[in-house]
Amino acid sequence: MISLKGIHKSYVNGKNRLHVLKGIDLEVESGEFISIMGSSGSGKSTLLNIVGILDNYDEGEFRLGGEVIRNMSERKAAWYRNHMIGFVFQSFNLISYKNAMENVAMPLYYQKVGRRKRNLRAMEYLDMMGLREWAHHLPNELSGGQKQRLAIARSLISNPKVILADEPTGALDSKTSLEMMDLFKNINNTGITILIVTHERDIAAETQRIIRLRDGVIDSIVKNGERKKWLSEQVMA
Repeated sequence: MISLKGIHKSYVNGKNRLHVLKGIDLEVESGEFISIMGSSGSGKSTLLNIVGILDNYDEGEFRLGGEVIRNMSERKAAWYRNHMIGFVFQSFNLISYKNAMENVAMPLYYQKVGRRKRNLRAMEYLDMMGLREWAHHLPNELSGGQKQRLAIARSLISNPKVILADEPTGALDSKTSLEMMDLFKNINNTGITILIVTHERDIAAETQRIIRLRDGVIDSIVKNGERKKWLSEQVMA
């Protein structure tokens, strides 16, 4: 589903050049549930932005669903983002003046789906998230957990192949965070590939593989059977 080979990315600020990604090789199979960890500046958000076609890369090759993704026009990149990728963010990125139903329906608006049809589908996804009774409430009337469920519903409504989640539990308490991870697992069980950027060890341990970045390269990969051992080692360290 996702193939990254020799990915390099630098940012230039005046005379300074910051080499963020230094040759990333990563294969993600369809239906995998993966977490990406690393300290601040390790390149994890940059990597997620490249996979989400929000940023270009300098060298290497990135394929999504077998298609080479490189230097696309904004129109084509937007089509891929709207039809293949769902996004979930720590800050929720909800539109404050639109109610829950309208927020969830927004991706279908960009697909030019009629209002009645997109609102009906939005209600289906709100129902799936246990938010039907909150459909006509604004985001500031919802709890943190409800906002994140709303954001997840929005990410699902366009039937994406991949969900990219950047610190999706960062603004939530521990109990709600675990509830969100159970929700992500249920979504993953439907065959959707999920990549989560997180700094929380217990959250990462819930995924099938943990990709740890350090200074722009993959430092280690913890596989399915090694997660509990890895978590205990981190606690002991």
